[in-house]
Amino acid sequence: MLRALPGAAPAPAPARSGRAPAACAMTAAFRKAAKAGQREHRERGQPRSRRQLGLLEKKEDYKRRADDYHKKQNVLKALRKKALEKNPDEFYFKMTRVHLQDGVHVIKQPKEEVTQEQLKVMRTQDLKYIEMKRVAEAKKIERMKSELHLLDAQGKQSNKHVFFFDTKKEVQEFDVATHLNTSPELVDRVYNRPTIETLQKETVKGATQPAHLKKLAQQRKHQYSLLKQRIEREKKMFIIAQKIQARKDLLDKTYKVKVKKETINSPPVYKFKFQRKR
Repeated sequence: MLRALPGAAPAPAPARSGRAPAACAMTAAFRKAAKAGQREHRERGQPRSRRQLGLLEKKEDYKRRADDYHKKQNVLKALRKKALEKNPDEFYFKMTRVHLQDGVHVIKQPKEEVTQEQLKVMRTQDLKYIEMKRVAEAKKIERMKSELHLLDAQGKQSNKHVFFFDTKKEVQEFDVATHLNTSPELVDRVYNRPTIETLQKETVKGATQPAHLKKLAQQRKHQYSLLKQRIEREKKMFIIAQKIQARKDLLDKTYKVKVKKETINSPPVYKFKFQRKR
């Protein structure tokens, strides 16, 4: 046995061989090869005498069925406990908006207070802009009314004209055309109903042909349709302006009470607490 001399450098350690990893790899390979030759594991099937009962339940099937059963039992237990601990005087505001329909709780849909078109305009446009457009629309309406003189397009009279007589004989012999001193064809007209003397003295002015009269009637009807649309548009803008103003008023921290709910055609009404200002 060799010994190191005093003062000499230590001898180098012997180098390790690389056989250990190779041995582990070979062991794993032999283990896989041994498993490849093993007999395949098969679960017991349903006996031939019980084949009419269907497939034999395995452990995996039993585990799923047991988990589902216990889950349902836990839910029933929690509901039973909740029902026992329920307060009969308990109240939720949702109870007033829910009703049973075929055994299912259905929430009653509230009435629309603001349409989607109104909401879009209220979010994108300012109050001053809405008021400016509404005033412009009102001026156009007044100008169209002055041009059309509020005449009926169909020539039907909306109001009534009452005549008074002293005797029943005058009532029986009454003739509208004779009393108004005009032609019988012009009695049903609301406007431009001249007397017989005027028709004899003056000449007919304007269109007299049926084609021209029909064209004028169509134009007058179109103007009335535009007037109706402008009136509806001005009304919608007025409602939107009121709703925007109501939302701005609600930003005030003053105590207030709601008097009337908001609807499609009207803004909400609030009653504010009176405050004396210097």
